[in-house]
Amino acid sequence: MVVTTVLHSTLGLCAVSSTSNLLRQRTLAVQHRLTSVKSVISTTLPSSGIRRRHKDKDEDGATVAAKVVKNPYSEVEAASPDLRKSLSDFLEEARDFLDDGGGPPRWFSPLECGAQAQGSPLLLFLPGIDGTGLGLIRHHKKLGEVFDIWCLHIPVSDRTPAKELVKLIEKTVKSEYSRFPNRPIYLVGESIGACFALDVAARNPNIDFSLILVNPATHVNNFISQPLSGILNVLPDGIPTLLEDIFGVQQGDPLTGMLDALSNELSVQRMGGLGGGMLRDILSISTNFPTLSRMLPKDTLLWKLEMLKSAIASVNSHIYSVRAETLILLSKRDQWLLNEEDIDRYSRTLPKCIVRKLDDNGQFPLLEDGVDLATIIKCTCFYRRGKSHDHIRDYIMPTIYELKQQIDDHRLLMDGTSPVMLSTLEDGTIVRSFEGLPSEGPVLYVGYHMLLGFELAPLVLQLMKERNIHLRGLAHPLIFKNLKDSLVNAKMLDKYKIMGAVPVSNMNFYKLLREKAHVLLYPGGLREAFHRKGEEYKLFWPERSEFVRVASKFGAKIVPFGVLGEDDICELVLDSNDQRNMPYLKDLVEKATKDSGNIREGDETELGNQDVYIPGLVPKIPGRFYYYFGKPIDLAGKEKELKDKEKAQELYLQVKSEVEQCIAYLKRKRESDPYRHLLPRMLYQASHGLSSDIPTFDL
Repeated sequence: MVVTTVLHSTLGLCAVSSTSNLLRQRTLAVQHRLTSVKSVISTTLPSSGIRRRHKDKDEDGATVAAKVVKNPYSEVEAASPDLRKSLSDFLEEARDFLDDGGGPPRWFSPLECGAQAQGSPLLLFLPGIDGTGLGLIRHHKKLGEVFDIWCLHIPVSDRTPAKELVKLIEKTVKSEYSRFPNRPIYLVGESIGACFALDVAARNPNIDFSLILVNPATHVNNFISQPLSGILNVLPDGIPTLLEDIFGVQQGDPLTGMLDALSNELSVQRMGGLGGGMLRDILSISTNFPTLSRMLPKDTLLWKLEMLKSAIASVNSHIYSVRAETLILLSKRDQWLLNEEDIDRYSRTLPKCIVRKLDDNGQFPLLEDGVDLATIIKCTCFYRRGKSHDHIRDYIMPTIYELKQQIDDHRLLMDGTSPVMLSTLEDGTIVRSFEGLPSEGPVLYVGYHMLLGFELAPLVLQLMKERNIHLRGLAHPLIFKNLKDSLVNAKMLDKYKIMGAVPVSNMNFYKLLREKAHVLLYPGGLREAFHRKGEEYKLFWPERSEFVRVASKFGAKIVPFGVLGEDDICELVLDSNDQRNMPYLKDLVEKATKDSGNIREGDETELGNQDVYIPGLVPKIPGRFYYYFGKPIDLAGKEKELKDKEKAQELYLQVKSEVEQCIAYLKRKRESDPYRHLLPRMLYQASHGLSSDIPTFDL
């Protein structure tokens, strides 16, 4: 069992009589934490996964030989899930909390959250009806790398009214905000805890909050609650013990041990799918029935039902006072305390609200498989250390398992197209690898954008897997908008945010190069990604340079590249011109174009009037994708020269010409690729193994 760092050395919890006492005891807790080596997520990682040379000296003064820097993503295929705890762990650790001897509500900090990144904001977890404060147990380790986590524990015997609990939370919030006024405070509330979070935010509109509400209790289903209250009132107080005696389910019994072993076996084997997870949870509940009965005895359950009604009434009375940004996580299978009409009202009332629906989850999503709160925060750009989210400073690198999930999501495309990656060495030699790409930034990759950006996933994922080069793409702001009535499910855009896409702007471009990042730029932007019939592989770049002089300021290297293959996987049969001639589709095109906004406002050319639409495509038996990276253009020491607009324009046209030459080279060479089509590739892998590299044309 994982020990929890708490504010008491024996029971695991300590009463907090005042805010100053709380701070003093938390300091002691930190000093006595068990420590372990943890990875602290930062905004950048070493970019080279091949070899870096260091001229360090050993003890005898000799020069140390070249050192190999291991790419942390190289073994991504074997990555295991980030969240390994389950409902069984929650119930097991809750058992210790039930022996706390009572007392008032108090805060504790989990041991697994002991190594936050510098400047991490405070996260206060407000529990649901269980009151243990362990509702984030599956997420402690991962969230603890980017948050300072405090969890509220409400003992079983405590009868503090809802209003007093709100005051306790408020007191802590005010104290911490006075210490760090430039950092937000995150309130993560589950069920009734979400009511407390909204109450505190409404009472303190001048404090910078970020609210994460998990299945917020918006109403009590009287069809369920009234009969439940009636049954509880007539049941004898000893009913939990009576049930244990009847069914023989007691801690330490042979039956309990057998169920526990089976539950653990399911966890070890990681049975996939909803069925395996449900079976494991049922066994966990059966094994820990005594813990559940002690966690929510009859009188406590009755008290919390009344407190729930009071908290909901309080929130609904002043929901309009909340000014904080809010992320609502909504389980589709929670029908007792949730009402979708209320959630819709919340999303319209709260000024900055994102609603994220969890289609396959029920009453307690934070303890269920498939819900990773840290990943959700990344995908919604909801993490910040300052007054607002900064896409560069606040970006959190994907974990190895998150990268694996992205690879799995795009495996059909990547396996079906067997991408060929070519790069150019300094001497002009073309090689089939990423060897010709610079390891150290800043580097600017400039190229052609395929229809719908089909080329992005193989490019970004393979670069990270093979070279630990993390491409930060400059993307259209549409990707980062949380439109309530969008034609596209917001979850479909998660991949861009988890992999580090940044809204395209001069400031973000400047900041990325300043951070020595590897930046991906498509000057043709939407015009190329939503091109019309007959326009594949045609560049639609602005007439004047938009990136050369900024890149020269930081001495960046520019890597021109071309991609090929969209015409081998699909045929565009219905473009924006066609759709504008069809009444219903015309309205959809106009709505999508309006929602996307115009980042080239004032540009009267077609680049400033590009339609956003869903292309009508006919799939083909997949051919092959080809990528060709030209020789890097080093701008180091050329800042003064490129301040001349004409010189900058010459270099801009040179880069554009080289991209066109890369595309022309690929068009010519793919004709001689014996494995361009799917069947020869399948036959080759059948005889050489599925993991074998499929040959291509002669270089």
